[in-house]
Amino acid sequence: MTAEPIRVLVVEDHNVVRQGLVALLNVAGGLEVVGEAADGVEAIAQYRKLQPDITLIDLRMPRMSGVDVIERIRMETPQARFIVLTTYDGDEDIYRALKAGARAYLLKGMTSEELISTIRTVHEGKSHIPPAIAERLAERMGAQDLTPREFDVLEQIVYGKSNREIAAELEVSEATVKTHINSLLGKLGVTDRTQAATAAIQRGIVPLESLKRPKS
Repeated sequence: MTAEPIRVLVVEDHNVVRQGLVALLNVAGGLEVVGEAADGVEAIAQYRKLQPDITLIDLRMPRMSGVDVIERIRMETPQARFIVLTTYDGDEDIYRALKAGARAYLLKGMTSEELISTIRTVHEGKSHIPPAIAERLAERMGAQDLTPREFDVLEQIVYGKSNREIAAELEVSEATVKTHINSLLGKLGVTDRTQAATAAIQRGIVPLESLKRPKS
């Protein structure tokens, strides 16, 4: 008796990349792409309709992020199995995705063999975290979390705001802003605002897409 193919939903906003993944998986043997989605909202609708065995999902997408999609679907279907496939290797991106419930985290530079092997591994109920990703995750796990207010201040720093502008935006004193900055610099392991902004972007603490819509 022939085993049923592993049913895969591919969620990727770049059409060429998505079509390439679909073509690759459909000829792999033992896999079947049952659906596609180009954004987070469509991904949820497709998941509910198709109930795939595995969802291959990018992190940064229009309308809803990959992490938000994973969290939403797993609230409804706790056994849902996700594999993140992305270009982002920031430790905060990795941490958020795995915390949301992703079973594997792959970068788009991986080989087709690793992708197919990972799908099969996750389908068996196991997880797959490549060594380089595990190392970044270990770094994140050893770091201190920013408080919500420290995150707000860091976000404003990334937008290029001065202490005075941050104080006005957050409706606090400049002295309070300076206190938050000193604290977040220590937690990020950096010495100045420029390094803090760079770390925030590289590590995925402040998502790049948020820079397209800075607060006034």
